[in-house]
Amino acid sequence: MQRLRFLTAGESHGPMLTGILDGVPAGIVLEREALAHQLARRRHGHGRSPRQQLEQDALEIVGGVRFGETTGAPVAMLLRNAEAARWAETLAVWPTSSEVARKTVPRPGHADLPGLIKYGRDDVRDILERASARETAMRVALSTVARALLSACGITIGSDVVGIGDVEHDGPIDDVADLAAATARADTSPVRCLDDALAARMVERIDLAKKAGETLGGRFVVRAHGVPPGLGSHTQWDRRLSTRLVAALSSIQAIKAVATGDGHDIGRVPGRSAHDAFVVDDAGARRTSNRAGGLEGGMSNGEPIRLVCTMKPFSTVPGGLPSFDLDSGAADRGLVERSDVCAVPAAAIVGEAMLCLALADALLSDLGGDHLDEVRAHVEARRAAARAFVAARSTP
Repeated sequence: MQRLRFLTAGESHGPMLTGILDGVPAGIVLEREALAHQLARRRHGHGRSPRQQLEQDALEIVGGVRFGETTGAPVAMLLRNAEAARWAETLAVWPTSSEVARKTVPRPGHADLPGLIKYGRDDVRDILERASARETAMRVALSTVARALLSACGITIGSDVVGIGDVEHDGPIDDVADLAAATARADTSPVRCLDDALAARMVERIDLAKKAGETLGGRFVVRAHGVPPGLGSHTQWDRRLSTRLVAALSSIQAIKAVATGDGHDIGRVPGRSAHDAFVVDDAGARRTSNRAGGLEGGMSNGEPIRLVCTMKPFSTVPGGLPSFDLDSGAADRGLVERSDVCAVPAAAIVGEAMLCLALADALLSDLGGDHLDEVRAHVEARRAAARAFVAARSTP
C-alpha cells in the first residue's frame, strides 16, 4: 500500500510548476539551502542548453511546513517560470484574439504522436509542454522532503555517471565505500563521473556531438546506503521493492532501461559468479560481494542498493528528425526547440530524486510512523532485529 504520494502539474513554458507530497510525517526539519542545492544540481552538467541559466528554480513552499518543519499536512510547492511572460499568449488559459501558430509535425521518439492520438488534439504543443523533462524540477523539489526523512533515518542517497555515448565504464559497476563523499566528488565533475580520465573523454565526446548536430545518451548509477533489510515483500508482485524502484526510475523522461545490481552483465556469467555467497568468520556471517545491488526476492537485504539506468539520446535534434505534417500528410522535419546535447548528469540527479521518493514510501509503508521520532524508532528496531537474527544463527 502506498503511503507517500506525489503529484505534479504545470507546463514547461507555463507560469509555474506545482507539486503536492502527501503522507509526510511531522517533525522533518528542512533547510532552504539544502533545497536550493538539490535544484541547482539538476541544472548543471556539460552539454546542457542555455535555458538552465535562465531557470533559477526559486522554490516556494506554500503548505505543510511551519518554521522549517513538516506538520504532517501535505507539502505543497511551486516553481515559477522566469520566461513565462514570453509564452503568455501561446499558452493562454482562455481564448485570445491573437492568432497562435499550431505545431503540426510530431517528433519521433517523443510523446507527441501517441499523445495527440490519445487526447484527440491537433497541436503538438498540447502534448510537448507537459511531456517535457522540465517537469522533473518539481520531482527534485518534492524529493528534498523525502531525502531529509531518509537522512534522519541514517540512509544516504547518491549517484554518478558511468557512460556517455560510446564512452563507458568497462564491466560491472562497483559499490562505493563512502557514498556522501563519492557523490560530492561527482558533483565537481562536469559530467558527474568519478573517473577523471573517463570524464575527460566524455566531455570530448559531448563536444564532438554538438559540432555534428547530434544528441547523446548514456548510463548513470543511483545508490542508497544504510537501507534497513526487509523493505518490500516477496509475497505479491506490486509489493516487491525492486518493482517499485525500477518503476520509479523508468518513469523519468528518456530512461529506457533500469537494472538492479549487476543486472546489465549478470546474464553472461555462470551461477557461481552471479550471486553473493556468505562467509562465516570472526565477525559472523557476512557477504563478500553485492552483485544483487542490495535487493533479493523483491526486498532490501541490508547491502547498499545500486541501480544502473540507461538514458536515450534526446529526440529533439538540430534540424529535426524525419517526420510528417499532420495537416498535409507530407513528409517534413520534426519540431525543433531548444534542447540539450546531453543531460545524463542531470538525469542522475532526477534518479536520486525518484529513489528518495520511492524508498521513503517503502520505509513508511512497511514500518509506519506519523512523526519522525516514531519512524526513526521503527527503523532502528528493524536494524537491531536484523543484527540479532544473524548473530544468533551464525557461529564465528
